[in-house]
Amino acid sequence: MSNADLKPSERAAEPAESSGNRAGGLLARLGRWLDRDHLPDPDVLRVLYEASLTDGGANQLARQWAERYRAADADERRSLLACLVRAGVGVEPRGDRGARLFRRLYAQSDRLELMVELRADMLRWRNQVAGLSVLEQELAALLSNWFDVGMLELRHINWDSPASLLEKLIRYEAVHEIRSWDDMRRRVAADRRCYAFFHPRMSDVPLIFVEVAFDGQMAADVQALIDPSRPVDGLDKARWAIFYSISNTQRGLRGISFGNFLLKRVIEELLDELPQLKSFATLSPIPGFADWLGRRSGEDIQALLKDKAERQAAADDAAAGARWLERLRAAAQGGAPDTVRRSGLRLAAHYLTQLRDGEPLDPVARFHLGNGARIERLNWAADASARGLEQSCGMMVNYLYEPEQLDENRARLAAGKLRVSRSVQWL
Repeated sequence: MSNADLKPSERAAEPAESSGNRAGGLLARLGRWLDRDHLPDPDVLRVLYEASLTDGGANQLARQWAERYRAADADERRSLLACLVRAGVGVEPRGDRGARLFRRLYAQSDRLELMVELRADMLRWRNQVAGLSVLEQELAALLSNWFDVGMLELRHINWDSPASLLEKLIRYEAVHEIRSWDDMRRRVAADRRCYAFFHPRMSDVPLIFVEVAFDGQMAADVQALIDPSRPVDGLDKARWAIFYSISNTQRGLRGISFGNFLLKRVIEELLDELPQLKSFATLSPIPGFADWLGRRSGEDIQALLKDKAERQAAADDAAAGARWLERLRAAAQGGAPDTVRRSGLRLAAHYLTQLRDGEPLDPVARFHLGNGARIERLNWAADASARGLEQSCGMMVNYLYEPEQLDENRARLAAGKLRVSRSVQWL
């Protein structure tokens, strides 16, 4: 009689398999699946969650899984991730088992890049693979620790930097496209500063680029700021440092805050070199505004319109937000009546000060306010590019960084209270 023919009670009475033998058996089964190019059984992968981090069999299994994942195409990667999800379904209590899985994969692959790639893939497929969002959140928590800004190296990028690094800046620039090598040369000229953050375990991969311009006042027009034909000026009269582009290069690190002191480190670097600087601000896009406004009904925006006729026109119009969106885009391209301009700025101010689950709706506002800045000024027709008109009807916002106020502003945000200047409050 075989073991499979025994009753459950009789099988339970048999000597238990040692963890080493069990892991060895699982590895042998996985090896056969890998050889046949089949997917591993989730029951086999469960040991990745449950075994200790010193378990040799589980660690060998993790190495094999990581090697196959690195070599896989997109369809196979999605299937391998689905297997991981199913393997974790029966793991109870959950506790830190997900973190153990990823710590094991990181240790056995010895590639932090793999962890970043994993999360990028999870973000891509989390709505297609049931349960994947749980794993994605567990990995995001680990990455937040591994990529804390205190662990990152800050490097100054200039025209003498390696061409491969300048090419990456061109490729990853996510806010204002770099259109040519002349444009690139101007972005890193003597009267500008560009910095990149690197992780010591990914020393050849820039994680974030921060581009800085200098001026005698707070900038309000990005086209003038990034014009490649603008003459190179001396820095003796510079009083304002303007952060006009911040680009995250790794999709797998999207939403990872890098701690709350990223721009504070840049400010400290600038003050060491240019102690005459007095003020620090951004000139930032409002990427979520158009989508938000386009979905608003007349009832949603009626109270934000001061003109009586405009309020009446919006009252029963389910598509009022979409109509205002097109109106503002047209107005931003010239000849806007003051009433339309004021209404547009008021709508944008309302959007920027809205919270959801304790955080600003707009992703750029979320970043800067989370770093301790305050909303200082809204600028009409500040970005006339196709992208600027598409995402925010050409409007941009200055976030003000006052080093001595950053901690207090973060505390206020945590309490659900945004720091907003009077000029924006009075719109």
